[in-house]
Amino acid sequence: MNFEQIIGLEVHCELKTNSKMFSASPVTFGKEPNTMINEIDMAMPGILPVLNKRAVEYAIRVCYALHMDIDELLRFDRKNYYYSDLPKGFQITQEQFPIGKNGYLDIVVDGKTKRIEIERLHMEEDTAKQFHYDSYSLIDYNRSGIPLIEIVTKPAIRSGAEASAYLEKLRQVFLYTDVSDAKMEEGSMRCDINISIRPLGSQKFGTRTEIKNLNSISHVQQAIEFESLRQEKIILDGGKVLQETRRFDEKRKETVAMRIKENVANYKYYPEPNILPIRLNHQWVMDIKERLPIMAEQREKIYIDKYGLSQSEAHRLISYKELSDFYEETVKNCSRYKIACHLLLGEVLGYLNKKNISLEETKLTPHYLSEIIEYIDEEMISSKQAKEVLECVMTEGKKPQCIIEEKGMKQISDVDILTQLIDQILDNNEKSIRDFSSGKDRAIGFLVGQVMKETKGQANPKITNQLLLKLLKERVQ
Repeated sequence: MNFEQIIGLEVHCELKTNSKMFSASPVTFGKEPNTMINEIDMAMPGILPVLNKRAVEYAIRVCYALHMDIDELLRFDRKNYYYSDLPKGFQITQEQFPIGKNGYLDIVVDGKTKRIEIERLHMEEDTAKQFHYDSYSLIDYNRSGIPLIEIVTKPAIRSGAEASAYLEKLRQVFLYTDVSDAKMEEGSMRCDINISIRPLGSQKFGTRTEIKNLNSISHVQQAIEFESLRQEKIILDGGKVLQETRRFDEKRKETVAMRIKENVANYKYYPEPNILPIRLNHQWVMDIKERLPIMAEQREKIYIDKYGLSQSEAHRLISYKELSDFYEETVKNCSRYKIACHLLLGEVLGYLNKKNISLEETKLTPHYLSEIIEYIDEEMISSKQAKEVLECVMTEGKKPQCIIEEKGMKQISDVDILTQLIDQILDNNEKSIRDFSSGKDRAIGFLVGQVMKETKGQANPKITNQLLLKLLKERVQ
């Protein structure tokens, strides 16, 4: 029997506002526990929440990027449940009236485009972070109250590969709308999976399990693949899949049961009494749409149509927003679009991966990169030398011209100087002239090497090769 996977994803994304959703506490990561909080975050008596306007703007940006209908009447609800990571005993969310509905995101898997329908996007506040040990738990409330948006798909995903492609594309949306750093390893983007299987061709849904809090796209795909096989084995063995909440064990690459869900949780939602409905100014909402940054897909098209990059080059470049932004600034003053792309995706990205740092942490600027490209174009330095200059700039922050002069890299392109040098080398290597005359091409490589040795690598390779061939042919005639 063949089965079909029915998958829906719920993605939580922390917004990079300066302050929290309903308080003035700063939004941070990695600070000392319980130092970035105030009375509102800790639910002290007599406190009242105040909605963060920037968080609303960021939510609207994402709604537009996901082609959603936007509700301009903001309404919030209380989700009532007691848990140690929720100081108030309830969470302020948008259960009944999400700010965005009926969106979609197009993905490409195996060369085929598929539209993933999105049911809703709502705003809410994050919970505190818990640290569990053998005999006790600790809680850090720094995260409590950080603005969140939750994006919920319809059960439209049919494989781990589709889920992975959707999350990659959604992460691009967060980055290119500039609402979040979307770092899954730091928890600013988290994913829950709802998955069931059914016999291929059946229209009836199977029993769904939920896999909570996955923090990498690869883990999402691995969890889906394992869980679908687990459910398939249960059904084929005559068992019954239980409706339960599970987690993904990263070491074992398996999903593990956390708790059985016999009934749907009753959170006793009701309208949040401390935040009255807010009618958004329509012009303000439209202005957000007008100011929306260029999305990744639009950049990819520009890179191909205007800058002449291949589809694979353009796709790779937009996959790293930091590099894409840098490229945008570089090509404002440089028309060698392909060279700029190759240096960023090759030497620069390799350096960042080797050092495990961001481009922002280097000393490279778009102006310096365009200078290096100009020197390559003018044949002042070779492509090989450019790589060395580039690494020095990233490490030391010196001007490219200073590095070239300090290291004596400036290429010798003067025809008269090179002609005189090559003549001397030919005079001292008559055997190589005879080898060339008898058709042994390796003689050219040897003689070029001698020129490079004499000039300490500064001879212009292109001009050297042209002159050498010309002078060799003159001598063998």
